[in-house]
Amino acid sequence: MHRNVLASLAIAAALSCGRSVPNVPVATPPEVQLRTIPDSEPTHVEMRNVDFHVGGDIVLHVRRLAGVMRGRDGVVNFDDSRSFTTYVSSAEAALSAGDLTNLMNNHVFAYPGAPLTRIKVELRDGELWQSGILHKGVPIPFKIRSVVSVTPEGLLRLHPVSTKIFCVNGTKLMAALHLSMEKMVDLSRAVGVTIEENDFLIDPIRVLPPPKIRGRVLSARVENGMLIQTIGPDPAAGAITARAMVPPDTTAPNYMYYRGGRLQFGRKLLMTDADMQVVDANPSTPFDFDLDRYMVQLIGGYSRTTERAGLWVHMPDLNGTRRLEQTAGGEVALPRDTTCECDEEKPRR
Repeated sequence: MHRNVLASLAIAAALSCGRSVPNVPVATPPEVQLRTIPDSEPTHVEMRNVDFHVGGDIVLHVRRLAGVMRGRDGVVNFDDSRSFTTYVSSAEAALSAGDLTNLMNNHVFAYPGAPLTRIKVELRDGELWQSGILHKGVPIPFKIRSVVSVTPEGLLRLHPVSTKIFCVNGTKLMAALHLSMEKMVDLSRAVGVTIEENDFLIDPIRVLPPPKIRGRVLSARVENGMLIQTIGPDPAAGAITARAMVPPDTTAPNYMYYRGGRLQFGRKLLMTDADMQVVDANPSTPFDFDLDRYMVQLIGGYSRTTERAGLWVHMPDLNGTRRLEQTAGGEVALPRDTTCECDEEKPRR
């Protein structure tokens, strides 16, 4: 019955646009057989070139990712970002200076009485630059230029090579006063951030807002205005083996592919033995995807059922859609920037 529902949705989407759904190359390995997956089996995930929004104001630029997802009660629920965890097998992801600025101000130090405020992060010349206000009785402006490395425990170490406090040489000033950043900054209420002498130690996985990720950063570098991190499995999470997968559309450069386990989305659809590939409608740029607003993107695209009873979803970028407005009568205004040309009457052949 579930297969029939998905097929009907795909046909209805095509008819509403006055054209048929294009054929999609479907790679179906001969050994694949449909079967019922136990509820305890995780959902395997693979991503390529995805700008994944988290926390509403942070974009995790995922260049590649392989891992498994486990959800509450055995279900990965897209409508509740706190209901599941992604266990990374291997990944490379990046954060921009703006993302790091938002992360520090709106998440890490977003609590009353935070010792650091008005933080600004810059990434240039292979280094990470921070500026802001340190609250220690009186507001103290600071600027720190740091080199980035990774500890054996997978923490980002920001080691200062230049520190200015009140626009003077902060390193000499603190040495003269027998002070250090560790003594001056109280991080007892901060999550995922500590200080060792003058080095800031940041757990780059723990400080991210939901959905939760488990992994360990293996290396990090500042390159082309981005903080790029290579991520492997978290030893504390046990052995994580991502299965080798062949997505339905092997030609797509930007996509997310989910396979196995149970996957819920749209509040009404539940896939058992999930098999869903979400493909970027604009392959010339990374796939801009927001889990909190995925329904806007889902409605703006279309889908079809694959030969192995999976789902192939063609979805526009978030920045190419408008927020849908729902009237009291239940009518939904589709975004204009979609692949379906619903605004024009097209001649029928």
